[in-house]
Amino acid sequence: MPARHVNSLKDRGLTLLISAAGTAFFYALSLPLPFLFGPLAACLLAALAGLPLKGLGSLSVAARTIIGVAVGASITPEVVERLPDMVASVSLIPIYIALIAAVGVPFFHKVYGFNLATSWYAAMPGGLQDMVIFGQEAGGDPRALSLIHATRVLIIITIVPLILTKGFDISLNNPIGDPVVGMPWHELLLMVAAALIGWKAGERIGLFGASILGPMILAAILSLTDLIHFRPPSEAILGAQFMIGLAIGVGYVGVTLAEIKRDVAAGVLFVALLAILAAIFTEIVVALGFAKPLEGFLAFAPGGQAEMTILAIVVGADLGFVIVHHLVRVIFVITCAPLAARFLRIRPDDK
Repeated sequence: MPARHVNSLKDRGLTLLISAAGTAFFYALSLPLPFLFGPLAACLLAALAGLPLKGLGSLSVAARTIIGVAVGASITPEVVERLPDMVASVSLIPIYIALIAAVGVPFFHKVYGFNLATSWYAAMPGGLQDMVIFGQEAGGDPRALSLIHATRVLIIITIVPLILTKGFDISLNNPIGDPVVGMPWHELLLMVAAALIGWKAGERIGLFGASILGPMILAAILSLTDLIHFRPPSEAILGAQFMIGLAIGVGYVGVTLAEIKRDVAAGVLFVALLAILAAIFTEIVVALGFAKPLEGFLAFAPGGQAEMTILAIVVGADLGFVIVHHLVRVIFVITCAPLAARFLRIRPDDK
C-alpha cells in the first residue's frame, strides 16, 4: 500500500477518534446536540491546533443522503396541499437574496478587497461546494470562498440553537425519528434505495447537490405514493449529524493566521449583516401572517440546507414549510447566481 494512502488512512482514523471523543464529551455533559456539536467543536479545535485531520470523502457525502431522504419523506400529500399557502412567503426569497447580494458584494469587494468574482460568490447564500466551484470558474479565490462559507455555516449552526432555546424557549430534544428496530423492514429498504439511487442518478445527470436533492426527490415520490410513512431511523439521523459536524470542523484544516484575520473575519462580519436581513424578513412574514415565528425564523435563517433540516427536525418545526423555503433559496442561488454574474460581466480578471 502506498505511503500516501497509509497516511491518509491514519489522518482519517485520527479525525474519527477526535470526533468520537468530542461527541462523548458533549454527551457526558448533557450539552445540546452532542452528535452535531461534539465532532464539530473537537475537529475545529484540532484543526486550529494544526493536527493532520482529513475529511471522510464519499462517506461524508453518503451521510447527506440521509438528510435528503428525511426531507423527501416529509413531503406528504398534506404538505403539497399547503403549497399555495406558502406562495406569499416564498415569493419574498428572490428579494431577500437580492438584498443579500446588494449588501454582501460591496462588503467583500470594498471593505476586504476581494476581487469581484470572490465577492459575488462569497455573498451568495448557497451551498458551500457549489459556490466554491462557481466562484473558482469565474476567477474567484477558492480557499477564501471555502473559509467564508464554512464560517457562515459554522456560526449559524452554533447561534441558531441558542436563539431557539433562549429566544423561543424550545427544547432541542424533540424525537428525531423512530428507532430502526421499530420500523418496517420494507420501508427501510425503500429508503436505502432512494438514498443510493437518488444520489448516483443525480450525479449522473449533473444535478447540483445530488447527494441531498436526488434522494429527496425519490423519497418524496415514495411518500406521495404512500409507499413510505417514516423518516429515516433516529440512528441514521444521528450519524448524519456526526458527519456534518465533522465536515464543518475539518473545513478549517491548514488555516493560517492571515486567513483568520481576513477570510474568517470577513465571514464573521458578513454573518452579522445576514442576521439583520434575516431578522427583518422573519418579522415581515410573521407580521403579515405568512408564518408562525419559529417557522419564519428557520425558513429565513441563511444556513446550509442539511444543517437547517437537522435543526428543524430536533425542534419539531413544520419541516415541510422550512424546507420548501430553503430549497427555493438554494435553487434560486444555484441557477441565478452564475447567470447574474455573466449579466454583470464579472470576469476572472476583474479586481
